[in-house]
Amino acid sequence: MTRDAGNKAARPFHEFFAGSGLVSVGLAPAFKASWANDVSKRKARVYRANLDGEALHLGDVSEVDGASLPDAVLSWASFPCQDLSLAGNIGGIHSARSGLVWQWLRILDELGERAPKVICLENVIGLVSSKGGNDYRLLHAALVNRGYRVGAVVINADRFVPQSRPRVFVMGTKGKVPEHLISDGPTWAHSPALARLGETIEGFTWWNLPEPEARTTEIDDVIEQVEYDKDNVTALVPQRHVEKFRLSGRKFATGYRRTRNGKQVLELRCDGIAGCLRTPAGGSSRQYIVQREGKRLHARLLTAREAARLMGAPDDFELPGTYNDAYFAMGDAVVAPVVHFLSENALRELVDYAYVA
Repeated sequence: MTRDAGNKAARPFHEFFAGSGLVSVGLAPAFKASWANDVSKRKARVYRANLDGEALHLGDVSEVDGASLPDAVLSWASFPCQDLSLAGNIGGIHSARSGLVWQWLRILDELGERAPKVICLENVIGLVSSKGGNDYRLLHAALVNRGYRVGAVVINADRFVPQSRPRVFVMGTKGKVPEHLISDGPTWAHSPALARLGETIEGFTWWNLPEPEARTTEIDDVIEQVEYDKDNVTALVPQRHVEKFRLSGRKFATGYRRTRNGKQVLELRCDGIAGCLRTPAGGSSRQYIVQREGKRLHARLLTAREAARLMGAPDDFELPGTYNDAYFAMGDAVVAPVVHFLSENALRELVDYAYVA
């Protein structure tokens, strides 16, 4: 039985660009996907191993007919980030991949009066800065023109899990909004860049969320007991990073390989959290775990299960396929506890207010 089976009281939602399904994990038990879509067969295997596979439709979003979708009260879209990410080509929101968000908007239009009254989009923080903020302005205006009251927040996953992963969440509603969900201006959930942008947009909604309690977990809490088989890469650690690791007093650090001044280096993070997970496109995209043992350093790649834990997936969340399949599914996902936080502190209430008779 999948983890969302039998949840008949859950509010139905559409899950665009569903990936491995961590949005569904985070939105449970308040919401359950009545329909989901993704184009990746590798991610679909993970989704179907853990969630309602009948809800998932594999294929290009540009071929989806909005009129054919079942009813839903929330539309979630984690649209592709490559053209908005600092790691990508910064082509912007009209480029081939990130531009798929316009297909999502087309589908909303095709749903007509049945379009969900509450929406949430997720992307990298580059959405706020791309094209001087104009990419966000275009998206914001497109939603407002469709009748949504819209605002955005920036939440770093390191408030919930030991991974630095800041993301933008754009929320909108066609319904009433409880007074406590709106602030007069920026809060902890508005980065300086987003605050500056929001102040230039007429009618920008400053969503007011309770500040989460301090995270209690560190990288040590996700570590598996496995062999350290990449000790050779520790020769790439700059001496200043070796010293920083020693002074931290920590047993574990995380690191990525980078090119500095034409040389390969392994740069360490020694603050108890991991760097942002990436998809495994090449050697520099895989994160290392480095263990300190006296004056010696040991190294290995982050395991698939450790990656899943950093994304807030429970340990019974299945990761079928190869190591790269699992790492790909996690590195391109949404951190489940962040989604759950938004569900419990905004989305659930917005939906209930929007659908009050």
